[in-house]
Amino acid sequence: MVEKTFHITSSDGVHARPATVLVQNAGKYESDINLHYKEKSVNLKSIMGIMSLGIPSGADVKITAEGSDEQEAIDHLATTLKNEGLGE
Repeated sequence: MVEKTFHITSSDGVHARPATVLVQNAGKYESDINLHYKEKSVNLKSIMGIMSLGIPSGADVKITAEGSDEQEAIDHLATTLKNEGLGE
């Protein structure tokens, strides 16, 4: 399993449009990919799961991936977060 922590820099936090982009990108991988915020963990391939977390600007989140393409998935999602202006 690989994991990476991100700081959400978007002034709107994780809202519908960037959450959709994350779900679409996570769906390209076979690995189990989860988003962790506070005490909760949701499948990053689930838009409803991500939206249920209500992640605000300034939050720290962790993404974990476990499977055959876990490192590739984490690297791609890190790039996606930066490109979307969502986090670093």
